[in-house]
Amino acid sequence: MQDTIIELGGVTKTYQQGKLDVRAVDALDLKIRAGDFAVLCGPSGSGKTTVLNMMGLLDAPTRGTVTFEGRDVSGLSAAQRATVRRDRIGFIFQAYNLIPVLTAMENAEFIMDLQGVPRPERRVRVGQILTDVGLAGLEDRRPDELSGGQQQRVAIARAIAAGPAVVLADEPTANVDSETAATILDLMETLNRERGVTFVFSSHDSLVIERAGRVVRLRDGHLESDEARS
Repeated sequence: MQDTIIELGGVTKTYQQGKLDVRAVDALDLKIRAGDFAVLCGPSGSGKTTVLNMMGLLDAPTRGTVTFEGRDVSGLSAAQRATVRRDRIGFIFQAYNLIPVLTAMENAEFIMDLQGVPRPERRVRVGQILTDVGLAGLEDRRPDELSGGQQQRVAIARAIAAGPAVVLADEPTANVDSETAATILDLMETLNRERGVTFVFSSHDSLVIERAGRVVRLRDGHLESDEARS
């Protein structure tokens, strides 16, 4: 039986818009297990980004519990959540969120630097990962010297370099063409299969949905279906 990494128990998230309470997620139960290659999908306003943010401890539920690796993290302080994110969760953001003044190598090793990993060890590990993601020879280029697809590969390298329990990716193919998107998904599938990296995507891209091993469909903040594919 696969280990559960993240469990949402009866999670509700309500936002205030003026005098109105808007319920983005409503009493949702969901488990993410080690080895998942899962996509959260649904129409705009379905709650998929809110769910991803709660999974990543970027946002806290209004009600319900978020359990991460068996630990209830719902009531952690901001500093405690930041430590869990740094050490156990990799993020791939839609806008890449690379640091403009840093090279590809420096961006990819940034989380490891925050963790206090010695520079020689960082360089060896990140150098291999950059090679694995197809960026050999581009280690010293800054983001503005890289294409969108190359920047996304740096973001992937940064997300996996520190060995997180899970990688969360918000619309990972939104800013690249379909050919580049397919190449990026090939890379993620390889990392999932060969390195055992767990991925959870938030996406409405049909290409991502077709390639996912598990499809979680949301509608109006509710779980509509949860399909595991062989």
